[in-house]
Amino acid sequence: MNTRHSCRLEIDAVAKSYSAVRAVDGVSLAVEAGEVLTLLGPSGCGKTTVLQSIAGFVLPDAGDIRIDGQSILGIAPEKRRTAMLFQQYALFPHMSVRDNVGFGLRMARTPKGEATRRVEEALRLVRIESLADRRPAQLSGGQRQRVALARAVVTEPRLLLLDEPLGALDQNLREEMQVELRKLQRNLGLTTVMVTHDQREAIVLSDRIAVMKDGRVEQVGTPTEIYDHPRTRYIATFTGVENLLSAQCDADGAVRIAGTALPGLAGPRGSQQDVTVAVRSEAIAVRPSGQGTIEGTVTFAQVLGASVRYDVAVAGGVNVAVTEVRRDAAPFEHGQAVSISPALTRCTVLAA
Repeated sequence: MNTRHSCRLEIDAVAKSYSAVRAVDGVSLAVEAGEVLTLLGPSGCGKTTVLQSIAGFVLPDAGDIRIDGQSILGIAPEKRRTAMLFQQYALFPHMSVRDNVGFGLRMARTPKGEATRRVEEALRLVRIESLADRRPAQLSGGQRQRVALARAVVTEPRLLLLDEPLGALDQNLREEMQVELRKLQRNLGLTTVMVTHDQREAIVLSDRIAVMKDGRVEQVGTPTEIYDHPRTRYIATFTGVENLLSAQCDADGAVRIAGTALPGLAGPRGSQQDVTVAVRSEAIAVRPSGQGTIEGTVTFAQVLGASVRYDVAVAGGVNVAVTEVRRDAAPFEHGQAVSISPALTRCTVLAA
């Protein structure tokens, strides 16, 4: 499969309103050649409108969208050399898998020999060559998803657009296809923009993530940056950070939780103030009393298969959620005195 046409995408101050609703409010992003950028956010945040603007299905009210430095706003969708994969695969039920995959090539009047070669290559790429003669009704959900993916890449687009591409699959199959889709994208080196509301999917599939809210981009970063260091309470909450802990920041920037200073964790300097520390439950260790940083008491303990979930109450009425991998030793019990130690490199200090 030809991957030479991967491109650089620029979204420059794009805005779009529907009546009084500002769906997209001045979004600017750049996607490098071969990169996967995911637009992550809840329904109504504007992410799908941005994607449809790139595809050409929506015309922005303001701003520009450029591929390799050239504006594409005046170009018809079918001539932008983009491929879009939807949550609902929209396969033709009366056509075989092979004919579904080759449909776009027939519409483009690709010479028969070349079209046959490219279809067979696309089928091999997504590992469905043995299903080539089946109809969509004879396929599982994961197999239909692979057909839609083959149909998208067979046209050798310079830009791949994914709109909640795995949303129709059950959880186990969805996780399997996340890995498959990531491998395929890396294989092809295709510049890709994906839309999803699933933070785990964004983390697995992306090189960078743009978190959106109310038509604006709140934060852009690598999956690790978004996962461990959200810039706002909204991002922390949306991406599933379990602990937003009340804390105090001294004038010199030292941060205290339950009156205990956390050396190495710095907050804003200048005046004493309340802050919030965002930290994921798996970034906190729980140890016997006296062996950690902050003393507390177990108020809840539950074995969750390979892990154990604890709630630990510390001074000042602060409750801390902890998730640890199960070890040989028996789990701590309800009412037991313990110590907890947050991994400071995975803590983020937010305004209270």
